Amino acid sequence: MSTDPTPAVATSDVESDSAPKQSLLPITLSVAAAVLILDQFTKWLAVTYLEGKPPVEVVGSVLKFTFVRNPGAAFSLGGGYTIIFSLLAAAVAIVIVRTARSLGSKAWAVALGGLLGGALGNLLDRIFREPGFLRGHVVDFIQLPYWAIFNVADMAVVCSAVLIVILTLRGVPLRGGTR
Repeated sequence: MSTDPTPAVATSDVESDSAPKQSLLPITLSVAAAVLILDQFTKWLAVTYLEGKPPVEVVGSVLKFTFVRNPGAAFSLGGGYTIIFSLLAAAVAIVIVRTARSLGSKAWAVALGGLLGGALGNLLDRIFREPGFLRGHVVDFIQLPYWAIFNVADMAVVCSAVLIVILTLRGVPLRGGTR
């Protein structure tokens, strides 16, 4: 029989409380890279095979590939503010990378990675496509009925925004742990 009055504490519990948290920045950057690569590859395909051609029905009239160059934001709004959208996307990317360095939640790392990849995908278009630096038009090609024509970067931004809303409503903190 033990005479030690100290309560037994599992070693793993002590180590998990005192051990430094592993950075989730690699998850954020990996998701962003995957989105960015897929976005740029599909835009290359769209420019190569769709530009100057009529829309291609993929699933009847429900899903079409229709090539457009978009100078504005969603629904081609704000075509005269392309430079503002470019600078805003750059600022968002910086804030996401800074925030991701101290994340404690894998779900937040994935959400912010998708947002970062989408922002960078459209920012690259604005930097490198015609008519010029920070004024380039974004390549859009996915068309659904009664919706704006969009691209993979746009899908990543929307899906990430939905995930961010869900995480916020569920009370999942950015830094991990519980509230």
